[in-house]
Amino acid sequence: MKTPLLKLNHISRVFRNGSESLRALDDINLEIHRGEFIAIIGQSGSGKSTLMNILGCLDRQDEGDYMINGDNVATLPADELAVLRRDTFGFVFQRYNLMSNINALENVELPAIYAGVPKTERRDRASFLLNQLGLGDRQEHKPNQLSGGQQQRVSIARALVNQPSIILADEPTGALDSQSGEDVMAILEDLHKQGHTIILITHEKDIAERAERIVQIKDGRVIEDSGLVTSSFNDNKETVARGQQDLVSEFSESVKMAWRALRANLFRSILTLLGVVIGVAAVVTMMAIGNGSRQEVIDQIASMGTNIISVMPGAPGNRPSGDIATLVRDDAALLSTLDGVTAVSPERSTRTTVRYGATDFRTSIEGIQPENATTQNRSVSSGRYISESDIISYAPVIVLGKTVADTLFSDKDPLGEYVLVGNIPFEVIGVLNEKGANTFGSDQDSVGLVPLTTGFARLFGRQYLSTIQLQFSNEVDPDVLMEQIRQTLVQQHGLEDFQVRSTSSLMEMATATQNTLTLLLGSVAAISLLVGGIGVMNIMLVNVTERTREIGVRMATGAKRRNILLQFNTEALVICGIGGITGVLIGLLAGLGLQYITATEVVFTAEPALLAFFSSVLTGLLFGYLPARKAANLNPVAALASQ
Repeated sequence: MKTPLLKLNHISRVFRNGSESLRALDDINLEIHRGEFIAIIGQSGSGKSTLMNILGCLDRQDEGDYMINGDNVATLPADELAVLRRDTFGFVFQRYNLMSNINALENVELPAIYAGVPKTERRDRASFLLNQLGLGDRQEHKPNQLSGGQQQRVSIARALVNQPSIILADEPTGALDSQSGEDVMAILEDLHKQGHTIILITHEKDIAERAERIVQIKDGRVIEDSGLVTSSFNDNKETVARGQQDLVSEFSESVKMAWRALRANLFRSILTLLGVVIGVAAVVTMMAIGNGSRQEVIDQIASMGTNIISVMPGAPGNRPSGDIATLVRDDAALLSTLDGVTAVSPERSTRTTVRYGATDFRTSIEGIQPENATTQNRSVSSGRYISESDIISYAPVIVLGKTVADTLFSDKDPLGEYVLVGNIPFEVIGVLNEKGANTFGSDQDSVGLVPLTTGFARLFGRQYLSTIQLQFSNEVDPDVLMEQIRQTLVQQHGLEDFQVRSTSSLMEMATATQNTLTLLLGSVAAISLLVGGIGVMNIMLVNVTERTREIGVRMATGAKRRNILLQFNTEALVICGIGGITGVLIGLLAGLGLQYITATEVVFTAEPALLAFFSSVLTGLLFGYLPARKAANLNPVAALASQ
């Protein structure tokens, strides 16, 4: 005797709920041979659906052995059971179980996708089946555009697309009118004639009588079996070329399915996108602002010249102060003799009130020498700068910064006018070009420049300096020169009561500070991206709950756990990918808008945009994994039973 196609040997299935248990199947013994048309009949609760689930490898028995072609499937892992469902069984469900967001042709293609059938071949096969079933003009229609009978025909075409040996039909006429039910039964009879093994689950006696063999089940037991009917059948069916689906094509199909799923819940998808978009846009904008601020600081320091060294009073480790009397003009003269020094500018400053007419303005007064124009990168917009003759003659002249000039004289030309510095009259001989705020936010245009000698004689009193600025040639190593300055002044003073700094060290310090600020801004923005990722996970968990039946359909049509995992991970990836691209664009527009409206310095670089985008993609992978894993681990039977 031939080996049965399907054999159940003492099969039992027990459902437990706490301390209570229900024996849905009780010691079932059944053989089904190739080419049979068998009806399993029984009332609701008799166990026939549970039997069908075990036959179709959707569920596992608690006791006994289940053999397919002589092979025991009881111990097969979930993915191998999925392969069996894909290649051996075609399911026709009472409620059709079509995916609502794709059309009839795409629904029929689904099992062939998981079988690795090439796209053109599977599409031609699906179209051929729909044409055979009278749905040639309905291929592009979605399930909600089809009648119940048409949906059931699509379900039959889907069951046939992989040319399975066995068709499992669970109450296929239960939700149909009489004529549609008759049409479906005629199709099943025709499939039987073509060589398919048909297993029909029904509670209707007249439907069961259309089969060659009837097995009646009650209270989980077989109570009657009309027995095997010997029949000839065609075993030369066309076979579908199956292959191993490569990762690229599998991912491509997952992206298409993900896009359809997102469009099906467009409003919710947009709300989910918002969290990611805001997070990415915030990262791009904040980093651009931080980079702009850093660049502005660097430009300001660079405007002073990168070959400047400052000597300030006060021992190392103490805060430099212009009130410490450790530097004098002789120190400046001594330093000017060092090799590589091209300009030395001794300076003394104080804050006092400058008056013109009835207008008072408190500002910084600096006593300088002509070299200050070089070391401080200063120039005049009108008039002239402090000259050597002003130094020699102790001239009571002053050059005003733009802020001071605008405050005291408004629209009036200040040249030739006299202002009171303290109570001393000074003639205005020039107005400086505008420089704006310095690295620390102080207004560089709120200043008045007087000859250093005049300042010592009339304003400052004591003859000491606030700072000495040195400019050196490009060939000189600044670190070597700084050490020479230190040694020279230590020898002159007998102790190290001064500090030496270069603009390069100042730039390093300012850059480090700005980098910290940029990192802080980026961290705040990254938190918003993290919140967006949590939103994605939340929505994906809701998706899994809402689409549990869809997951069951996918598993019944041959989807492995890997396929389900990839599908839902891809959906999260698509959401975050679209959100990442949109967020980058919005971040760029926001930065440009901010620069235009507020004149804030903004510098865009590729790194933050790429970082934000790939962070959003990584967010999708991380936060999509848990929902995807939950979906992949669902029980096919429980998923199909979900409402």
